[in-house]
Amino acid sequence: MNRGKEKLPGEWGITSPEPREEDERDLSLRPQSLREFLGQREMKENLSVFISAARERNESLDHLFLTGPPGLGKTTLAQVVARELGVDFKVTSAPALDKPKDLAGILTTVAEKTVFFIDEIHRLKPAIEEMLYIAMEDYELDWIIGQGPSARTIRIPIQPFTLVGATTKAGNVSSPLISRFGISCRFGFYKKEDMEAIVRRSAGILQTSLEDDAAALLAASSRGTPRVANRLLRRMRDFAQVLGNGKISAAIVSQGLERLEIDGLGLERHDREILRIIIERYNGGPVGAETLAISVGETVDTLEDYYEPYLIQAGLLQRTPRGRIVTGLAYTHLRLNRPGNELPL
Repeated sequence: MNRGKEKLPGEWGITSPEPREEDERDLSLRPQSLREFLGQREMKENLSVFISAARERNESLDHLFLTGPPGLGKTTLAQVVARELGVDFKVTSAPALDKPKDLAGILTTVAEKTVFFIDEIHRLKPAIEEMLYIAMEDYELDWIIGQGPSARTIRIPIQPFTLVGATTKAGNVSSPLISRFGISCRFGFYKKEDMEAIVRRSAGILQTSLEDDAAALLAASSRGTPRVANRLLRRMRDFAQVLGNGKISAAIVSQGLERLEIDGLGLERHDREILRIIIERYNGGPVGAETLAISVGETVDTLEDYYEPYLIQAGLLQRTPRGRIVTGLAYTHLRLNRPGNELPL
């Protein structure tokens, strides 16, 4: 082993996560341009202006910070930005960047104006984050040569690039890093009409016949999340092929959702279990996140990042300083009586 031999920054290749099978299947459904990217209208319109201005000035786009719940299109938008700019796209995730030389290896080999996407940027290690500060502002890298008293620092120039950082936990990203992003975009859950348009577009790409009533039902059951909508559409296509005539109708969608244990609000069995546990074990709340996570058999991160955002957005759950509380709408949806009431409110 050559433990004593250090590789120079330029010798390191691009660090990219291995694509998952589900990601490969979804590639055909990903929008290829801002025109095809449906929903998030205000954010998309502003971003279109920034991209046009950067292209007219022949400059790299300012660094872009994307935040929001999973499945809303952060990675897809980063790819679209690169295509709109007509530049290279490089991708990695923060956990894959183990040492500063990993980041240096990427940044010293990218072409000018490259869009460099870092997913889960809130998980960057401090040493890598500090190296990124100088790279983002001055397009240079601090590199230490030698060891001990003879060590010295040199600055390595790199090509101007656009860093796109994505996270589901904006609160865990340090203020110095956030302040270096010139453009910030926050994703919200998609409106029902946008979800219907997304489902119809995906059905067209998959060459699947989809009735209007079925599209509306799918959109309402997709948690305002395109990733969920595309996953459900694929499953409904399976049900339509095996149990029907190949056409996705409202009846097929209703049957399919029932078999998948998904209700009209898009709640899965585990979502309903969370609400029921709060109601039945903790009298509707308040209950702390750690206690609730133990009760439902999930980690606190999974509870807060995956389950709670939609339950809160749907008006079924509230976060308070004392803990989580279910709302009257949750009792109504689950057809349960509130304490002291004969009928659910």
